[in-house]
Amino acid sequence: MAGGIRDSGSDDLQENHEINVTPFIDVMLVLLIIFMVAAPLATVDINVDLPASTATAAPRPDEPLYLTLKEDRSIAIGNETISRETLGSFLDQHTQGDKETRVFLRADQSVDYGALMDLMNSLRDSGYLKIALVGVERAPSPAVPANEGHQ
Repeated sequence: MAGGIRDSGSDDLQENHEINVTPFIDVMLVLLIIFMVAAPLATVDINVDLPASTATAAPRPDEPLYLTLKEDRSIAIGNETISRETLGSFLDQHTQGDKETRVFLRADQSVDYGALMDLMNSLRDSGYLKIALVGVERAPSPAVPANEGHQ
């Protein structure tokens, strides 16, 4: 007889001591589907003013290569202003063609994010993929406990 029930002529059924995990698996699969659908909806797409970083500074190389994006969108390597069209060839001359050289990218605070990304894309197109963003270091602010912040 199906289900493991034996009919030995009496009315007493044998107890089955196995745990049925099928409902548990069904619940877990439903939760998985809910989270898979809800996760993309939980992302926020708003404009944000990013704060300065309080991370510890990485060690600098002996002769760092600084690329600066000025307020007027002009580009300078070191102290020499260059045009955007000659960026790749000037970098190749300055690094002796070593594409593994880390480029430290600085930008004026008033430069918009799109201009900075355009410059980073120009560096990528030139083959320079190791780009470090330079920011102003500041001391971390002391943490305020949640109860003391609002009184």
